[in-house]
Formats: sequence, C-alpha cells, structure tokens
Amino acid sequence: MADFEHLRVFVAVAEAGGFAPAARRLQLSPPAVTRAIAALEHSLSARLLHRTTRLVRLTEVGERFLHDARRILAELDEAEAAARGAHREPQGELALTAPVLFGRLHLGPLVLDFLAQHPKVTARMLFVDRVVQLMDEGFDVALRIAPLPDSSFTAVRVGSVRRVVVAAPDYLARHGEPRTPAELPAHRAIGIAESGGGPARWMFAAPGDAQPRETAQPVLPLIVNTLEVAIEAALAGHGLARVLSYQVREAVAAGRLCRVLRAFEPAPLPVHLLYPEGRQAAAKVRAFVDFAAQRLRGEAALGEEG
Repeated sequence: MADFEHLRVFVAVAEAGGFAPAARRLQLSPPAVTRAIAALEHSLSARLLHRTTRLVRLTEVGERFLHDARRILAELDEAEAAARGAHREPQGELALTAPVLFGRLHLGPLVLDFLAQHPKVTARMLFVDRVVQLMDEGFDVALRIAPLPDSSFTAVRVGSVRRVVVAAPDYLARHGEPRTPAELPAHRAIGIAESGGGPARWMFAAPGDAQPRETAQPVLPLIVNTLEVAIEAALAGHGLARVLSYQVREAVAAGRLCRVLRAFEPAPLPVHLLYPEGRQAAAKVRAFVDFAAQRLRGEAALGEEG
C-alpha cells in the first residue's frame, strides 16, 4: 500500500520536474526523495517516472497516478483540517484557478485582500486559459467564464461578460467602421490562436437571435497566442480584436479602443465561482467564496447583461 508521505514526494517531483527541486521544496535530502519514489514504485509494482541525467518525466502510468495522488492528498488534507476545526475557522492552503487575464486584473488583487483578513490561510493560484479539473488537479475554487454543464459542484454566479470586437480610433479613421459582419473581409484583425490549434473563428448573432453563427472572417495578418498581445496590437492600430468585454473595459472607457458591431454580439457569458462539496466545504472555501462573490458582483466589468 502506498504511504501518504511517499505520495506527497511523488507529487512534488512531478510538479517540480526533478528530484533536487522537489527535495528543496519538501526540505528533504535528495537521497530521501529518491528512496521515497523507489519505495512507492516498488509498492505499486509500476514505474511512475522516466529518469535521465537531465530530465525527469512521467510515464503513462505516472500521468494517471498523479491525478489520483493529488485527489487522495486533497481529501487527506481536508480530513485533517476538519479534525483540527478548519470547518469552523478559515485556515490552510486555498488553491484557486482562473483565466490568465481575469486572474491578473481581478482575482489576484482580491486574494491578497482576503489573505490580509485571514492570516491562517495561504493561497496557491494557477492562472491558465484552459479548463482545470478541480478534484483531479487539487484545486478548491475555480472561476469560470462560460455556461456550466450540470455537475455536482456548487456554482455561485458573480456576473457576466460579452465577447466584443474593438479597434483603435486611428484604425477606424483609416479603414472605416464595419457596420455588419459581412464587411469583415475588408478589414484587418489580430487572430488569437486557440490552444493546440489555429485562430478562433469569429461568431456573431443576428439582431434578435441568441444563437451565434460563423460569418465572413477578417484578414489576419497577425496571429498571437496571448490576449494581452492581441489587445496591445489593437491599441497600436494594427486591426480589429475580438476579446471579452472585461479585458478591454478600461481602454474602451478611456477612448483608446472603440467597440464595434455591438448589434451582432452574442448573448452574455455567465461568470461563476465553482467549488465542490457545497455546505460541507471547508471554512476557507466558504469564506473565500462569500468574500469574492461580494467583491466581484460590485465590479462594473462583470455587469454585461444587456
């Protein structure tokens, strides 16, 4: 049977990408880390890691086992926290995830304020533009910008945003403002590459129609994989950009970007805080969700209902 401490060592090695950095993180000696991994692999009768002089990477079995190990350790931490009274007082590590730009603009500052109020809580934040599996990857709370599928998780709605098209006043002065999506082939735009693929196709909804549909596409002389670069390119007058409203709210309010094709914008996208366990959630999770929901509902950037 696998030992819990061996699981912690394995997760640390997988996350740190090596034995030495994992040893530093855990404040163990490198030989102790090596022995723990060897004991774990022996107990499982399976190789979890490929080792070379330069690289440590997960085997296929190790990839699957990592998800299970994270889940088991999260459940153990939760059980220990409950025994210590953490369901009454916020304490322990709070693991959070959100899209990159939302995390930088909104969630990061909010978490700092929460930690100042709860000195027994620490935070681990992962800002990535992909769907993080809460239980499998060991996270307590996720912020999601999308309609949510049915699940056993608890979802707290905090607002909504829209997918919008913007351009700099200088670009519009030189090329004119598109009045309908059919005019887009005459315009330049900044494409944003989806993970593992090409640029996202532009979708619009006809006035009075909630269902977005693919229409004519603009010319894409520039394709990037980060929203911040796309927004900077739009600000510099390189073309249209299609982003979420909260990402450009300040620039639009300051007149540095103009919102176009508003009549064809799809329906708003809901913004939720998502967490497992409902009323049985630890105090740190319930306290954070309450705190974050109140703050986020007051953000003008998340009020895109109409």
